[in-house]
Amino acid sequence: MSERGYVDVVLGLQWGDEGKGKIADFLTPSYDVVARFQGGPNAGHSLEMNGVKHVLNTIPSGIFHKDCINLIGNGVVIDPVRLMEEIDRTAAAGADVKGALYISRKANLILPTHKLLDAASEQMKGDEKIGSTLRGIGPTYRDKYGRSGIRTGDMFRADFKEMVAAVTERHCEQLNQFGFDFSSLAALEQEFYEAVERLKTYRFVESEYFIHELLDSGKKILAEGAQGSMLDVDFGSYPYVTSSNTISGGVTVGLGLAPKHIRKVMGIFKAYCTRVGGGPFPTELHDEMGEKLRITGHEFGATTGRPRRCGWLDLVALKYAVMLSGVDELIMMKSDVLSGIDKVRVATAYKIDGKISDQVPYNYVGTDLDPIYEDRAGWSEDLCPVREADLLPENFTNYILWLEDQLKTPIKVISVGPDRVQTILR
Repeated sequence: MSERGYVDVVLGLQWGDEGKGKIADFLTPSYDVVARFQGGPNAGHSLEMNGVKHVLNTIPSGIFHKDCINLIGNGVVIDPVRLMEEIDRTAAAGADVKGALYISRKANLILPTHKLLDAASEQMKGDEKIGSTLRGIGPTYRDKYGRSGIRTGDMFRADFKEMVAAVTERHCEQLNQFGFDFSSLAALEQEFYEAVERLKTYRFVESEYFIHELLDSGKKILAEGAQGSMLDVDFGSYPYVTSSNTISGGVTVGLGLAPKHIRKVMGIFKAYCTRVGGGPFPTELHDEMGEKLRITGHEFGATTGRPRRCGWLDLVALKYAVMLSGVDELIMMKSDVLSGIDKVRVATAYKIDGKISDQVPYNYVGTDLDPIYEDRAGWSEDLCPVREADLLPENFTNYILWLEDQLKTPIKVISVGPDRVQTILR
């Protein structure tokens, strides 16, 4: 009897865009399976190999590794049109998508009207919009939890089109109430059904059984999260959050796994903070330093192209995220972006309504909050060419040791550039 396998988790600890794609790709050679457990095509996981950038939205980040199984779990929401575009793009780049990709029959489908409802909702909110990617994610999860969603397994039913038509009719009534123009619906539906027919030629599985069979056969599984911990629907900066659970607890329901199967949790964070769209951002910079971080760090959304808001590292939020997911190891991204800054600032506490606090408040929105900073000595050396930990500059090494002490968690991996090879193990 073979030794039982295990699950390791890799997820983002900030407001998304931490670099999960690169790290999942980097870690994949140590695993047999990469499984996405939540989110949808609002994710943009960037991988760079030999100077060529690849962006994955729904496909797990192990797809470019030979013999790696890639599973889209039941907790993910799937847009057939975008997924087929992504499959074509990824296959053209040399990946064996047909042979490596497995899709849960319980994953919910994003319908054309879900995307229209997303756009209508954001339009109605005006200045209070949450910064949705307009991919239909929120409305799809809303239907899922309202028990009126349509799942990928339903694509194979004889009455699939009738099922979609019934949901579409209800959505159109809502769009009429919003006064939203949905004259594009017919064209979107044609595109949708064409994509569905192509998608049906791929492998669909009862993913909860499939993943347990993999564990029973000794497979090592990497569960890959999307978005970031501070966008978690329960624990993030509500209501400016995503529509799923992005913390490690989301793995169990997003893949059908008991918590006992999780061996360790790896948390990814940037050496500074970024955020896309609306919502609170305590350490945001509106000055030259913020612009420097944006330009030097190429901080533009992989999925939307939108410029990201930039700010200093927020240890209050980071400690919170580490706590929520039980993070065992940390992975620090974009350390190279801070090179040449004399003093690196880090928020170590908040001043909330005149009182000092080291906790994330119940409600970021509308709270009178100011970050309290501690300055650390910067470093002038270029980190990009460094490949070994003992060759890192002294000030940078001291900064890492200080962060580890603050977070009570080891920083095991340091990224000093976008390419696979620009990754240092400690």
